[in-house]
Amino acid sequence: QVQLVESGGGLVQAGGSLRLSCADSGRTFNIRTMGWFRQAPGKEREFVATITRGGSITNYADSVKGRFTISRDNAKSTVYLQMNSLKPEDTAVYSCAARGSMLAASTRAAEYIYWGQGTQVTVSS
Repeated sequence: QVQLVESGGGLVQAGGSLRLSCADSGRTFNIRTMGWFRQAPGKEREFVATITRGGSITNYADSVKGRFTISRDNAKSTVYLQMNSLKPEDTAVYSCAARGSMLAASTRAAEYIYWGQGTQVTVSS
């Protein structure tokens, strides 16, 4: 069974950095595309980044390109989101998600079937 637990959120000043982690306690992490999504108060959930099971393909929302980097360590069953040059508009609850086995990268939340509980990121101006 897939169980995703995020960590690394917190309060940071604009221009600062945070690294989010998402650990999977299951045994199928290395065959799943992983994604990061975020949801700000009063807004819909939005795609942030995705990475294929081998890590060779990544995709980012335009709003975070050049500032955020998604990566994964299959030996540790963990996916990361390095966030640099943070802006107040990056404030949201960030959640990691996993697709079904052996599926391609996706920017659509509906195509992810496992979700973590989320971690709060707050960027002050």
